[in-house]
This record gives sequence, C-alpha cells and structure tokens, in this order.
Amino acid sequence: MRRRRPAATGAESVREDSLRDPGEEWGGGGQRNGRRKLRRYMRIVFVGTGAFGVPALRALLQAGHEIVCAAGQPNRPSGRGLTIKKTPAQAAADELRLHFLQVDDINKPDVVKAFEGAELGVVAAFGQKIGGKLLGSLPRGFINIHGSLLPKYRGAAPHQWAILNGDEVTGVTVFQLDEGLDTGPIWRKRETPIGETETAEELHDRLAQLGAKLVVETLALIECGDVKPVPQDESQATKAPKLTRADSRIEWSQPAFNVARRINGLWPWPAATCLLTQPDGKRERVQLVRAKVADVDSPPTAAQPPGSCCEDGTVQAGAGRVQLLEVQPAGRQRMSFEAFSRGRAVRPSASWQPIES
Repeated sequence: MRRRRPAATGAESVREDSLRDPGEEWGGGGQRNGRRKLRRYMRIVFVGTGAFGVPALRALLQAGHEIVCAAGQPNRPSGRGLTIKKTPAQAAADELRLHFLQVDDINKPDVVKAFEGAELGVVAAFGQKIGGKLLGSLPRGFINIHGSLLPKYRGAAPHQWAILNGDEVTGVTVFQLDEGLDTGPIWRKRETPIGETETAEELHDRLAQLGAKLVVETLALIECGDVKPVPQDESQATKAPKLTRADSRIEWSQPAFNVARRINGLWPWPAATCLLTQPDGKRERVQLVRAKVADVDSPPTAAQPPGSCCEDGTVQAGAGRVQLLEVQPAGRQRMSFEAFSRGRAVRPSASWQPIES
C-alpha cells in the first residue's frame, strides 16, 4: 500500500524513527488533477572523495536514481610504502561499476562537459570548492550532505567539533550549494544525540548513514516542487575548521568533561596523544581512544596534580577525574585500558604528560 507524503515543510528537522523506504512512491499531497503523482527518478552526478558519502551513493542507486557520472579527488600515495590507495568513493564506484572521474580541479571545462545530461549533483565529503559556472551547469544545481545542523559547524570537521564542544545533539543537513562555504539554503535536517563515550569515528559513520537516507528523501521533496529551501540564519553560524596535529595535545588542567570529550572527539585523527611516565622513569607514547567522566568534583592537590594516575585507576583533571576506556600504544593495536593497565602495571604514582602526535 502506498503511503501518503507528509505535508512539506522545507528544512524541517525530523527524528531518526521517521525514516521512510527510499523506494516508495508519494501520494496524497503529490496529487495533480485528481491523479496520484508518482515519484520520478533523477539523472545524478555524484561528487565525493571520503567515506562519508559512500552510503549516500549506495542509497541513491538503491532508490532507483541513475548515476550519470561519479567524481572525486585523485587517489594519492599513503602509508609507509607510499602506495597508491583508492579513495573510499572511488572504491565504492568501482564496486558498483560506475564511471569514476578523478579530478584535481572540479571546475575545469572538461569536467563540466562530463556532467552534461545530469539534472542534479549530489556532493558529500569532496574537498574542493565548486565554482559558480559548474553550479549553474545543471538544471537543479548541486545539493550537499553536511555532517552538522547548519548553520552550526560550517567547515571540514563538523562532527568532531560537535564532540569537542560538548554538544549533546548534532545531525545532518542537506542544503543547496552556493559559492559560499556551507552557506546555501537548507532542504532538510535530521537530529541525533551524541553518546557519552561516542568517538568522532563512530559519529562520522552514523551521520553518514543518516545522510544517505535524508538525501533520498530530499530528492523526492525537490521533485514534488511544493517547497523551496530555507535560507540559513547567519546569526547562528559557527565554524568547524580542519583539525591539525597540534590539536592532539591534551591539557589535563581542564575540567574532566572537557578532557573526556576532547579524547573522544580527536579519534581517530589527529588522536589525543600522551606520554605515560612510570615511577621508574620509563616512558611510553600512547594514543587515547575513548574516555568518560569518572567524577566532576575531585580537585587536584600537590600530591595529585592534573595528569596523575589515581588509586581507582582514573586520571586527575583540573576539576574531577577521567576514566580512560580504550587506548592504543605506539606500534600496537587499540585495546581496553584495563588490558593496557594489567600489561604495564600502571601505578597511582604514574602520570600522563601531554605531547603532540
């Protein structure tokens, strides 16, 4: 049985439990002249590089849309051997037997020509700015899947900054691309809570799945033609700049909540990094993967300064204590902090000293 399309409200924010089957047909509000308006599938250009857009690419195909062309940044050398590795988007396109165009400059005339015949472009985790000429080359322009509730966190690392800043809720936005940085009018949003110990890696993957469902819904909304995207409120805009290795430093003098969120928000890159110094002077470089607040009140003392290990296995912060849950020693696999502690006999007199990764 066909479901009726809910009343269109433009850039509405909806719950995760309101997801619909991407392949369904709309009725009700899509009627014209007493006849039901069936959903039409679009000819789409997909533009993406990172893993964030891969679920969306799969969802678009599953929903019946035609991918005229997929494009992304070139494959680059990686790892110690500097071997050429496919980007996540290229790997997915190859698996799906799609033509994939590697572009070092998306705005070149030959790229614009390659996109001819498409109605609309879908962009996710691409990494280049799309210029005005290309934006205007497709009848319906380009829409972008962004990992925040715009206008909050415009930029390259929205999900990480949401964790770093202690937000309880974040989400995904699908908006119409313009020539600004994540400034275009909004088609739809979807909210989701941030878990107490959720890492940036986990949140990234969850938002990618939400974005995949949301973009399919957005295409149906665009095709119905009943609504227009809503301009962003510039007074609420914040930035989410790309993180650097310098951001990996942990300041244990900060409150426990700030320290725990920073550890979670920096994984897997640039990764919160410390030197564990044992009472005998042995030092080991360790990346901190996951943490939580153990208590918020315990103050540091002369005998128990910030960064020192406590009797209960927690770490003293500037206010309160942090419980480390997962770590990754240099050259080793990630492990629970409990297993790490047993193997190294981490004692209360040991301390964690901040360094840059």
